Amino acid sequence: MEKLIITAAICGAEVTKENNPAVPYTIEELVREAKSAYDAGASVIHLHVRWDDGTPTQDSGRFQEAVDAIRKVCPDAIIQPSTGGAVGMTDEERLASTDIIPTPEFATLDCGTCNFGGDEVFVNTENTILHFAEVMQKRGIKPELEVFDKGMIDAALKVDKKGLLDHPLHFDFVLGVQMSATLRDLVFMAGSLPPGSTWTATGIGRNAFDIAAGAIILGGHVRVGFEDSIYLEKGVLAKSNGELVEKVVQLAKLLGRPVATPAEARQILSL
Repeated sequence: MEKLIITAAICGAEVTKENNPAVPYTIEELVREAKSAYDAGASVIHLHVRWDDGTPTQDSGRFQEAVDAIRKVCPDAIIQPSTGGAVGMTDEERLASTDIIPTPEFATLDCGTCNFGGDEVFVNTENTILHFAEVMQKRGIKPELEVFDKGMIDAALKVDKKGLLDHPLHFDFVLGVQMSATLRDLVFMAGSLPPGSTWTATGIGRNAFDIAAGAIILGGHVRVGFEDSIYLEKGVLAKSNGELVEKVVQLAKLLGRPVATPAEARQILSL
């Protein structure tokens, strides 16, 4: 079985300091959280950025500042900008996160429209998905195909048939938002991928570590972090992203799965 790649989604666009005071907004806070995750064993830093007041932004200058600062303390980490941004942003706003130097080696590509709850709808039309794939392919960026249900896997495979995705494909299953987060669902999603694909699994909220354990056993990879869950266990807020990563490392040790270094992660992901 391949070594385990751990991704740390250190802040997201929705969670706030009111939810957990350790959620990072400033560049200094982003660096602190990225380093805590990297030191604990994360090879990939999934990056959203905020203005200092916590407002989410896809501003390329802010991304450049954050990436440069994180790179100084996590020199070999895989920094993965989000092209999801926040609900209501335009396609071009969202793609601005990839317009930095050097060009990112890895970025997210959301493969369908998702109900986030209440009136919040995260819109990704077929044309949006195709456009993002085209831009990433031209820029030499490998997409992590973000899928919230089985239908989004099928949407990604339609894009692949148009020759817009380089192989091997890599997916991230985000479970517990639009699709339930059970081991049954995880097995179903993993079994729906083309041969040779790699995948990461994300469990939202209380599902974080159940899904992490399942992914470790099934040969997938794991994403954790404040974007997805702010608790270390029921009723106990995590003090850092590093604490969440360390819990995954402990699970991996118990289950006999070594953790990948950034260099090994690049090889597994064909970056």
